[in-house]
Amino acid sequence: MTAVSSWATSSLCCPLEHWRDAETQPGRLPQSTFPGFKDTVLVRGPGTNLPYVHPNSIADALRQSVIFEAVGRDAVDELAALCRSRQYRRGQFLWCQGDPGDYLAVIAQGQVKVTASTPGGDEMLLATLAPYEEVGHLAVIDQGQRSASVVAMEPTMAILIGRAPLLALMQTSPEMLDALLRSMGLLVRRLTDRANDLVYLDLGGRVAKLLLAQDGEHAGDNRGLHLGLTQTELAQMVGGSRPAVNRVLQDLVARGLIRLEGRRIVIRDRSALARRAGI
Repeated sequence: MTAVSSWATSSLCCPLEHWRDAETQPGRLPQSTFPGFKDTVLVRGPGTNLPYVHPNSIADALRQSVIFEAVGRDAVDELAALCRSRQYRRGQFLWCQGDPGDYLAVIAQGQVKVTASTPGGDEMLLATLAPYEEVGHLAVIDQGQRSASVVAMEPTMAILIGRAPLLALMQTSPEMLDALLRSMGLLVRRLTDRANDLVYLDLGGRVAKLLLAQDGEHAGDNRGLHLGLTQTELAQMVGGSRPAVNRVLQDLVARGLIRLEGRRIVIRDRSALARRAGI
């Protein structure tokens, strides 16, 4: 059996006893195992209402990913035939910190968060990922353990790509290799920026900078932004406690920089918020 075909029939799905709910078991770092596949196209996670995925739909989703958009159609179709789709309920781990890193995931639908935890249970939220973003590059490339956990924030569908077919495509597609390297470079830049912020900005500055970064296309339209994060998750993302972040938000409201509408945040004075962020 070849490396590619062996991967194609191996499992990428944690069994029931390894499913974890991030809300009820924060900070846990269970080791997942991967027994044989029971379905060749899709294993549906409990608590999801997402549709089953046809291989053609997998190929279409891959083409919208940054690292595969420049790859030829035939090569993507061939890769899609070797991929597997997996559905996750809210709070279910795609993988856990310390797991083997033998595949890359492309988020096809839903949203996930990337978190790093300490043995004591403290957790840092490193990033949130939306559809057609990839996660898991590093462990796939260096064959090391997962450096962070990935958890579904809502019902989520992911396309899982094994290391063997990924490396095979890299050898025949310079465009894909270039895109993957650029994606990993962007990841390093983001982590470097995060480290600089933790050192040089106070908590209020980090919160202000995060709000500006998340504002994106809604800047100045007064519709506000929906972070999709609880205040606890927001605190984990900026390296603070929930009460401290709540005080920062209320201070920004009192100064007229933002307005809170449930989980929506309307930026009222973007320039002042940028000054608070040290930009």
